[in-house]
Amino acid sequence: MSFQKPAHECNDVERRPVSTNATLSPEMDEGGLRAPPDLKGWRKFWWWFDFLILVKLARLRFIAVLVAIGLVITQWDRLVQYYERWTRPAGAAGAASSDIEYFCPMHPTVIRDNPKDKCPICFMPLSKRKKGDAHTEALPAGVVNRVQLSPYRVVLAGANTWKVDYQPLVKEIEAVGYIEFNERGERTVSARVAGRIDELFVSETGKFVDAGEKLAAIYSPELLSAVQSLLISQRNRNEELLKSTRTKLELLGVDARQIDEILAHGRTDTHVSIYSPITGHVIKKKVREGQYVEEGQALYEIADLSSVWILAQIYEDDLAFLPLEQSHRHATEGSESDIPVIATTRGLPGEEFEGKLTFIYPHVDQDTRTVAVRFEVANPGHKLRPGMTATVTLRVPPQDVEALKIAQRDQSEANPLVRNDHVLAVPESAVIDTGSQTIVYRQASPGVFEGVKVVLGPKMSGPGDVVFYPVLHGLALGAEIVTSGSFLVDAETRLNPAAGSIYFGGSGTKSSTAATTVRPSTPEDPDAMVKAELAKLPESDRLLAEAQRYCPVLTNNLLGSMGVPVKLTIDGEPVFLCCAGCKAQALKNSKATLAQLKRRAAPATEVAPSATTGEADGGTDIAKADSEEAEIAAALAELSAEDQQLARQQRNCAVIPTSRLGSMGAPLKLQIQGRDVFVCCEGCTQRATDDPKRTLDTVDRLRKAQAPTAETTP
Repeated sequence: MSFQKPAHECNDVERRPVSTNATLSPEMDEGGLRAPPDLKGWRKFWWWFDFLILVKLARLRFIAVLVAIGLVITQWDRLVQYYERWTRPAGAAGAASSDIEYFCPMHPTVIRDNPKDKCPICFMPLSKRKKGDAHTEALPAGVVNRVQLSPYRVVLAGANTWKVDYQPLVKEIEAVGYIEFNERGERTVSARVAGRIDELFVSETGKFVDAGEKLAAIYSPELLSAVQSLLISQRNRNEELLKSTRTKLELLGVDARQIDEILAHGRTDTHVSIYSPITGHVIKKKVREGQYVEEGQALYEIADLSSVWILAQIYEDDLAFLPLEQSHRHATEGSESDIPVIATTRGLPGEEFEGKLTFIYPHVDQDTRTVAVRFEVANPGHKLRPGMTATVTLRVPPQDVEALKIAQRDQSEANPLVRNDHVLAVPESAVIDTGSQTIVYRQASPGVFEGVKVVLGPKMSGPGDVVFYPVLHGLALGAEIVTSGSFLVDAETRLNPAAGSIYFGGSGTKSSTAATTVRPSTPEDPDAMVKAELAKLPESDRLLAEAQRYCPVLTNNLLGSMGVPVKLTIDGEPVFLCCAGCKAQALKNSKATLAQLKRRAAPATEVAPSATTGEADGGTDIAKADSEEAEIAAALAELSAEDQQLARQQRNCAVIPTSRLGSMGAPLKLQIQGRDVFVCCEGCTQRATDDPKRTLDTVDRLRKAQAPTAETTP
């Protein structure tokens, strides 16, 4: 029995090296693309399978697998869409392609047809609405976002509000420099004639001297000759020669007092005294006793330190706040545009020295991008010494700030930017700079905050060294803004998109249920909300709305509880409604609307509204009750059979539990956290989606209350 080697061993044998001197015969030419000749049948087939699939194409297989994985990754979205289209129920596809669309409450421009999509900007779940339905209120001009927070979240964020008002502001610029001598207070005492210094009365550098104090005595033959001529002219009573000689001595440095003493004594003084021209310090002594000096040689340098200069550097960016015209006038001239400064030094901590800006140098240092400025500061007691370092604070009044001058021209006379040296400003803690825009959060109503895009002026200092920004555009006087906690309010709109129910108009998701927990310690204040909404009306309308108090359509609703009241004029009389959803009903039954107002206005006949029907007369008029029931039945008939059953089980509005579904027309159906919820009118949709948890709790309570009735109904 012969033993057959496996195919791979045959290959190894055939691939052994052969001597180059050997001659290959056709029988020995095996391997390569030829199978061994001794393989037959399935063995030869296995050899080719191993050669083509298992060995040679292993790398190609690996590459093919990688290509397949790459195609799946790059086309994943397309595959998911095909899968959803194949697995989507026929009814859902029809509904999605009919008159329903999905939008982002925070970014109304984002509209999708797929309910599973999310907003690409804030990643919020989308809300459902009918196509072409514009009930979602667009953000006002200048408002970039809007957020509604529960009372607990307001307390947790530490959000405090502050009303925009006029503040006494000043622009402060700090500069560091060195104290120098005031050049206008420096004097050089020189010899008027050649001679010899015989005596120095001030022989120390730095000594303080008074004006007129004797400094030195000089002997000069020229002066001696002039003095003798003066005495001769006096004895000869030659007035003309006396006058000319006296003038000559004055030009040679002899003062009038010394000349008078020579004439009084009538004798020649061999030495002439040199006096200090000013009060100050001797900063340089250039002679010694016995030294011969030439005419014009400097003897002393004296500086007055009652005022000093501070030379400092100010950055190029701060030049806009300086009156550049000062560099073109004489420094000694007084001007109202002189900027007051306060200087402090390290050697005298806590002590301030007042002065003013006197000169701005005409060039900018290209290396440091700064410009040199000079301040003149009073130096009582000569405490400031040249060579000391000083920090100078410039205080530019608002009327001298160029940016405020330009903005003031665009402001109305009723609300100017600058009023009596006070500026309309907001504190720095209220400002959020995103890099591309500047935002201040304004409280539209209790718990509702709007991010307002503002244009601010330069940073300025206010009372208590609080930093303020002038408001050039975006906010009006009296606007209530968030000062502390503004960053946390802003974080709710940027960093926590999953909390959909806290957003104004959010649809609510499963992940948002935990985010809307409101603790009993921080309940809502309905009265504060009503007052805030009524305050948005003009003064005359606000007084009328406060007098009317309740809505004539939804008689249990306080005006302001559903937002800013809507004003109508019916038969020449002003009527306020709680929301826009009541407008059609009020106009349709204008007589009943006016009658309801009259009943409210009459205290003697005022009857408490019923808690079940929402009608003032409590259903005593049977004919009227039958008519209302017929209208409700007709309104519910506009719904599908399934929706009619759900609406009857709920019976009342999920936002206004005292309002019957159908009393305001066909009820509106909302989808909140996967559940069907009905509201009486369009005005309730916003409040229903603002707080999904409360809305669903109300629906459960209403359906539970209707459960016994539904069980007994055949």
